Amino acid sequence: MSIETVLYRARAYATGGRDGRATIPEAKLDLKLTKPNELGGKGGDGTNPEQLFAAGYSACFIGAMQFVAARDKIAMPAAASVVGSVGIGRIPNGFGIEVKLMISLPGVMREEAQALIEKAHVVCPYSNATRNNIDVTLTLV
Repeated sequence: MSIETVLYRARAYATGGRDGRATIPEAKLDLKLTKPNELGGKGGDGTNPEQLFAAGYSACFIGAMQFVAARDKIAMPAAASVVGSVGIGRIPNGFGIEVKLMISLPGVMREEAQALIEKAHVVCPYSNATRNNIDVTLTLV
């Protein structure tokens, strides 16, 4: 499925791979990248692509829930939060990732919250990009 009209395009510049730098000049963002010990790196101060993916998916999923809540006239709690976890490991042809999103919707009845999560998973760009490609687990906490 292709995008009908691109509404926004983000750009980032990376050098040095997992032990390099990632910059986003427009956002004045300059990140030191560090390969985790578990992947054979030195660890330490810095971030890695999995952490950035977890942050991006978490924020995007909240946005998708806000979109659905506004569209369906559902009260969206201001204290809604998502904790994203991205795992990386070997697959037969290299490496793959999995995602776990732990979603908190305080004050929303469990059944209504679950319906909101499922609808958000349909419209979220990250969910659409990963659907049928990687394991994504959504958990209401």
